[in-house]
Amino acid sequence: MIRKFRTIDNLAVFQEFEWDKEVCDKDGNALDFKSINVIYGRNYSGKTTLSRIVRGMETGVLSDKYEFPSFSVSLADGSEVTQSSLTQHGKKIRVFNEDFVRENIRFIIDPDGSIEPFAIFGEDNNKIEQEIEALEKEIGSNEDGKEAALYAKLIEAREEYKKAKGEHKKADDSLNKQLSDKATDRQIGVKYKADRFGDQNYNIQKLKNDIDNVLSENYASPTDTQLAQYERLIAEKTLQPASEFHSPSLHLEAFIKEVELLVGRKISESNKIDDLVKDAILNRWVSEGRAHHKGKRDNCAFCGNHITEDRWGKLEKHFDEESSKLEQDIDALIQKIEGEKKSITSALLINKSQFYSAFHERLDAVSEDLKKSIDGYSTSLDSLVSQLKTRKDDLLVPQAFQQPKDASIALESAWRDYEVIRSESEEFTGSLSAKQSEAKTALRLDEISRYLITIGYQAQVSDIDQKKTALDEAEQNSKYIRGEISQKEDLIAEKKRQLNDEEKGAIKVNEYLNNFFGHQFLSLEAIDDPASEESGGKIKFEVKRDGKKAYHLSEGECSLLAFCYFLAKLDDIDTKDTKPIIWIDDPISSLDSNHVFFVYSLINQEVVSKKSYSQLFISTHNLDFLKYLKRLPGSFRDERKREDKKSYRHLVVERSHNYSSIKIMPSYLREYVTEFNYLFHQIHKCAQINTVDDSNFENFYNFGNNARKFLEIYLYYRYPDQGMTEETLTRFFGDERIPAVLTDRINNEYSHLSGVFERGATPVEVPEMLTSARQIIERLKQDGDQFSALLKSIGEATEAEAQA
Repeated sequence: MIRKFRTIDNLAVFQEFEWDKEVCDKDGNALDFKSINVIYGRNYSGKTTLSRIVRGMETGVLSDKYEFPSFSVSLADGSEVTQSSLTQHGKKIRVFNEDFVRENIRFIIDPDGSIEPFAIFGEDNNKIEQEIEALEKEIGSNEDGKEAALYAKLIEAREEYKKAKGEHKKADDSLNKQLSDKATDRQIGVKYKADRFGDQNYNIQKLKNDIDNVLSENYASPTDTQLAQYERLIAEKTLQPASEFHSPSLHLEAFIKEVELLVGRKISESNKIDDLVKDAILNRWVSEGRAHHKGKRDNCAFCGNHITEDRWGKLEKHFDEESSKLEQDIDALIQKIEGEKKSITSALLINKSQFYSAFHERLDAVSEDLKKSIDGYSTSLDSLVSQLKTRKDDLLVPQAFQQPKDASIALESAWRDYEVIRSESEEFTGSLSAKQSEAKTALRLDEISRYLITIGYQAQVSDIDQKKTALDEAEQNSKYIRGEISQKEDLIAEKKRQLNDEEKGAIKVNEYLNNFFGHQFLSLEAIDDPASEESGGKIKFEVKRDGKKAYHLSEGECSLLAFCYFLAKLDDIDTKDTKPIIWIDDPISSLDSNHVFFVYSLINQEVVSKKSYSQLFISTHNLDFLKYLKRLPGSFRDERKREDKKSYRHLVVERSHNYSSIKIMPSYLREYVTEFNYLFHQIHKCAQINTVDDSNFENFYNFGNNARKFLEIYLYYRYPDQGMTEETLTRFFGDERIPAVLTDRINNEYSHLSGVFERGATPVEVPEMLTSARQIIERLKQDGDQFSALLKSIGEATEAEAQA
């Protein structure tokens, strides 16, 4: 198909034309040609120039009168045709324009000229008959028991095919029996092991789908460990969820800061006993002895000497409040640290029985991590306690703080990992059924995989494939011979048609002239061409009027004859059944209105309805002809379709001064067959409106004029002796007087301001118009056939279609 004229430059009235800039929708998106394309343009706008580009693609020749022409035609397959590659597209194209007429119907220019005949080979009929005889000998006899030549080969080929088909069927049936058993046999069938394989409706088609999965590159056989997991999983029962774990707060960082302060805290050295300061063990011993003697003994329990008040005074100054406070702080902190150590050890006790087997392996890993992290964290706490005890043993001497390893991160990570597994296990309950189904599927696929190995599936398939190849070759050989016979039979039939082809071409033209246009006195005849007798007696077409050679044909007669000739030529040997791209350029030149309709009918019946084209282009300058083209099948409804679903494209060729361009056809030209259809559409839209707003108010503003015009046309044809009067309005609406009066008022007041000047200074009465529109539509519905036709003409569904 032709997508677009991408560029045209220096070609008659087309200068620097670019399709993507000109042929666009309202959003600026470039649009392509469709299957059927209607092009309107006034005379001298450039329609014929476009047809000459396409005819150049047909004939390979572009007029030498164009100086340095340039164009590029884009095709649907992505290729481009330019002035330098006119025939490299491989498409069958047929163009009707004035160049076609000039080249094929020479008598229009030369009264003594003739019309180019169809399908002339330059050979006499005797030679064609000899060729037919030779072809019949190659085909041979088809009589039962006496087949010869190609028919004998066909019998032999069919026997080979029958044998190959039997062998293939036997092997294929054998494999299918084994597969059927595995699918549905009561002993080995998957269907009867649904508790393990999960499908009690299993059948051979499902087995084949599973075989495809097993043999795909993505399938990996499960390991023994995985199979064991699947077996455990399908036996799982629903568990109550484990309690949510709330991890305790860790205070290692705070402990570190406190310990660092305590072990490094300095004690005042004034009033201290030198011997005790220098000997930490002695200092500890005296401190403990002081606690045993104070307030209890006057003599030393160790040496028996009296403890003087002076000695008590020195001891009290040595073991002052500051030292006591430090010792108390150390004891309190040691107690807190030991408490945390105990709490983290018992914070989380993992019970695997509360979890599904799918999580046991991960739980084991978490348990191991948890033990290590608790040990590490305890070690860090022990380090702090050790440093505190060391300082307690030597309160008077500050100690250097040793930073312990921070194991809290690992411990918190282990707790988080456990909680993740716990949450997943809890969620697993909801998906247990699905997981078990997946496990059963995995077990089923493994079972099938093992079965395929057992029966040698791949070897059987390979054997079947070989037999299928042999069958296909036998079938192809049979078809080839049958095709050869058919081809030769078709060739014989074609050559038999060639014996009288020229006469049939003339008959076809006359059929169009007589049946469609009623020209009984004008005809085309195939006659011998005296000028070519020496070269074998070619045939030529000659125009006859009342049995005599016709001269002085009118322009209209020339146009009719030329177009009938073109359509008949679409059935010639080179064109018939090839579905060419057809371009018809202004076929109604110099025709009266009756003949315009007949040309449309001829195109509709012989081209469009028969779908004898791959793509169709029709251009015209005539508005009446354009009106008929809008009636082509599906044309009006096509506008309501999405762009990618449309079959029609409507375009205009516009000329401004010396330059022309191609544009999308305006909606007022495209959408309405006549003004009568347009007026009905406006009234119908008014009648359908439920809420009046700014988006539809214009419909009511124009309603008076639209209703008046519509009723004038409608009532004129209904009552041609009166037209639209108060009486005919009343007769139209029947006994209902009010609608007639209301409509008459709207038609007179709202469609005119002259004589009712105050009307222009008051708001439009929408309710009256809405009522009138609905009354008109209701009255038209009484004539069901006409109302349905009117609805179809504006692209609306009929009531029957809407209910369906």
